[in-house]
Amino acid sequence: MTTSATNPVDLYLERLHAQAKTRALYTFIFIGAIVFLITSGVLFAENQNAGSFSRGMDQFWDFPVDLFVGAWEAGWGWFNLLGVHTPELFRTINLALFSTALGFVCAVFLSLFASQNLISNGWVVSVARRTLDVLRSFPELVLAMALLFLMGKGELPALIAIWLHTVGALGKLFSEAVENCDMKPVEGLQSAGAGWWQRVRFGVLPQVLPLFFSYGILRLEINVRASTILGFVGAGGIGEALKTNISWSFEPDIMAIMALLVITITALDYLSTFVRNRLIGGIRL
Repeated sequence: MTTSATNPVDLYLERLHAQAKTRALYTFIFIGAIVFLITSGVLFAENQNAGSFSRGMDQFWDFPVDLFVGAWEAGWGWFNLLGVHTPELFRTINLALFSTALGFVCAVFLSLFASQNLISNGWVVSVARRTLDVLRSFPELVLAMALLFLMGKGELPALIAIWLHTVGALGKLFSEAVENCDMKPVEGLQSAGAGWWQRVRFGVLPQVLPLFFSYGILRLEINVRASTILGFVGAGGIGEALKTNISWSFEPDIMAIMALLVITITALDYLSTFVRNRLIGGIRL
């Protein structure tokens, strides 16, 4: 006796192949749309700028070539300039470190009030979340430009700009970490009569602090780069020195500053990886 029933395994494989074809088709359409938008945008910009885009691409490598040629002609003289610009680098690192520390503390505070599993009042959670949204809505450069206009050139406007943006960025990550933590220790402490701060101190923070520090170290890397960029608009540090030397076409100094930045970011990357692995129990380098 034969049966016309379809084998469930064959039916599953048939549906799986159909889904794979559908995903491949959607991927092809999506990539095609992106290529079309990029191509049409470049052509539109080319027509609006009367061919300046093409001329700019032809001269794209002129500055890097001139930079390396000038540094090569100076011999090892540019290497001796590393020590000259190191104090400016330390100013940038200190700016990033202090603003990150301030932002970290404020982000921890706001993230607790932005977590629904800790705060039952919906208005408090909403106000805390909207505050974090506003703080991270404006890039550091925009905040720094507004503060530089009000306060004048200096490192203080850059510090405030990086601090505020760090609060918004870290606060969002911290609140998500708090909401995803295990609430059983908190419930146990509550049943024993512990207050709200005691529940947070002994039930929540021990779970999330390693992740908080991991995010904080990663943010420090970002803020070092942001501090360098803000130096171009008058915030001081290594960024301002780089802008000045680019304006005067001092190739050896530019090469020395760029080497310092690469060394610093690489060292911070290795340091942050090491600390994060120690904190979260990963592979030790």
